[in-house]
Amino acid sequence: MTTAQIFGELTFNDKVMREKLSKELYTEFMDTIHIGKSLDKRLADNIAHAMKEWAIEKGATHFTHWFQPLRGGTAEKHDSFLSYDERGNVIERFSGSQLIQSEPDASSFPSGGMRSTFEARGYTAWDPTSPAYLLRAEKTFTLVIPSVFLSWTGMVLDHKTPLLRSHLALEDSAIKLRRLLGNRNAKSLNVFAGPEQEYFLIPKALYEKRPDLKICGRTLFGAAPAKGQQMEDHYFGAIKPKVLRFMEDLDHELYCLGIPSKTRHNEVAPNQFEIAPLYEEANRAIDHNLLLIDIMKKTAEKHDLVCLVHEKPFDGVNGSGKHLNWSIGDNTCGNYLEPSASPLKNITFLNTIGAVLLGVQEYGGLLRLSVADAGNDHRLGANEAPPGIMSVYLGDYLSKMLDNIEDIKSMTEKKLSEISLGLRRLPKIVRDSSDRNRTSPIAFTGNKFEFRAVGSAQNCSEAATMINLMVAYGYDYIHDRLQKMSGNIKENALIVLKDILQKTKAIRFEGNNYDNQWHSTAEERGLPNFKDTPSCLHLLTQEKTVKLFERYNVLSETELHSKQEIRFETYIKTKVIEYKVAGDMSRTMITPAIIKQITLLSNAVVSAQNAGVPVSEISQDLELFKGFYINIKQKTDNLENVLNRIMAEVDVKTASRLCVSDGDKALAELREIVDAVEVRIHADLWPITKYQDLLL
Repeated sequence: MTTAQIFGELTFNDKVMREKLSKELYTEFMDTIHIGKSLDKRLADNIAHAMKEWAIEKGATHFTHWFQPLRGGTAEKHDSFLSYDERGNVIERFSGSQLIQSEPDASSFPSGGMRSTFEARGYTAWDPTSPAYLLRAEKTFTLVIPSVFLSWTGMVLDHKTPLLRSHLALEDSAIKLRRLLGNRNAKSLNVFAGPEQEYFLIPKALYEKRPDLKICGRTLFGAAPAKGQQMEDHYFGAIKPKVLRFMEDLDHELYCLGIPSKTRHNEVAPNQFEIAPLYEEANRAIDHNLLLIDIMKKTAEKHDLVCLVHEKPFDGVNGSGKHLNWSIGDNTCGNYLEPSASPLKNITFLNTIGAVLLGVQEYGGLLRLSVADAGNDHRLGANEAPPGIMSVYLGDYLSKMLDNIEDIKSMTEKKLSEISLGLRRLPKIVRDSSDRNRTSPIAFTGNKFEFRAVGSAQNCSEAATMINLMVAYGYDYIHDRLQKMSGNIKENALIVLKDILQKTKAIRFEGNNYDNQWHSTAEERGLPNFKDTPSCLHLLTQEKTVKLFERYNVLSETELHSKQEIRFETYIKTKVIEYKVAGDMSRTMITPAIIKQITLLSNAVVSAQNAGVPVSEISQDLELFKGFYINIKQKTDNLENVLNRIMAEVDVKTASRLCVSDGDKALAELREIVDAVEVRIHADLWPITKYQDLLL
């Protein structure tokens, strides 16, 4: 069968709904999805019945509400369709109320202090804008219903709810501005996204010999291999047959689930790869990305491989991220970031550029915060990903054009027309030139913005939510300015844009963000540079943030404090696990291996002496390994002392700073000695898989 024939066959998609629903019910449901019409019980019951019949025909026995808790990843609880009829006979039933809402035990999900453990009730609620699908098991299927997750008091406990709310906020701001500029037909806004996912594949047998990889997702020890990525021969190289077979199986499963996988290729680091999708509505694209990660891991297992999505699984080689491509458009203009010959559409294009610049200028720290966690801290700014300084790259052509707009002394219809003519040529030129800067965190790439700082294991919802809010803020700023001005609205829009361009010069940067000089330049411009997660978590609860999130009804002050608490706790727990694993590996694997080496060398000294052979060189090696043993014992003790201090600290802010200042330093010092041992010890004695084997 062709790709088109199998695409979406495991999703309750538009084709299935047209077949299973009457024309009237189908139209009502589309109104629910696209214009937010309420979903009454009659419609819900009919949708649920059609969904159940379709799922059972495909072999489904269970259903689950699939949601995105604040702990990261996804969650699900499976219930069968089994029920009793009035006579006590077993039947298969699925009602509208079961479709719309479920009540999982929420006691073990993080709430950041919003409720006590005994207040366990939580609710999942169906998100009809993201299609239900079938999860393949060994013999059957499970009907999966994408959902939001709330506490019984209505407090947000997930990542999807803020994303959906930010979309509504952005829609209101964008449409309001469009109408002020004369477009009365714009009614609904589409936000598009396309997360490009990077990942590593390693042999499962080698993975099993690495406790750090199994528990932490990254290697805590490991000397640099003789051949890493320095030859630059892996990037876009020929895909090995074993990996290609994995990719073929992966794509087949993705296509069946309606996930539009478009591109696959070798990435920069050995055994690193990338998969990129066609762009979709943002909420659906992010659901698909989370599902993609799960399917990649399951598919890898079938090929005796392990898929790693940690941001930095190997020291000294590139880590993994995912570029979040973002654009918006409405029912009258498919993409605001695609210039055209229409002056009004080009004003929308320029307003959107201005709104993005304003948002980054005002809330760049929050955008950095949206991608902050223990894993991504290893990658950001490491000559493989943008630093923690938020700046925008527009490309030579667009930058020069905006500079020209700044230089215009008085705006007229003629000047507006000249700008429109110039913009008509923009798409081709910018697509050829703007993508050359791979170092910028936020780059305009022809007809979209690409946010390159998201970590490979992260949920894109946080970043997308922040971008939506930033642009909503920018649109409202422009709208409020225009409302107070008299005269030609189009000319006024360019006057406001001129002011914005002057106001946001600091965050526009066309150079190399990897260059250390940019750090000092950014500091001179007054741009914040948050180098680790704890240093920026305070931004979540500052007055400015609370006002932004409450203004757009995305999160309350209580929910922001909760989110901050969860982020601190998650960071500390991640670090504590790493420190514990490193200490355990040192005591139970590394030092015993050194003892064996010392024993071998001691025996060699005795044997050489008995044979009358000079022993000075062997004795030097023996003393070297004795020193290694003592040093590693000391460094391990030091790490465990720091660990005990962190675990004893009740204040999460202090504990997180201890991780950065003392914990990471202690781990790095231990690693330095362990890695030195690795390159000197007898190969047969080394207990963990080496980088050379893992990467090649």
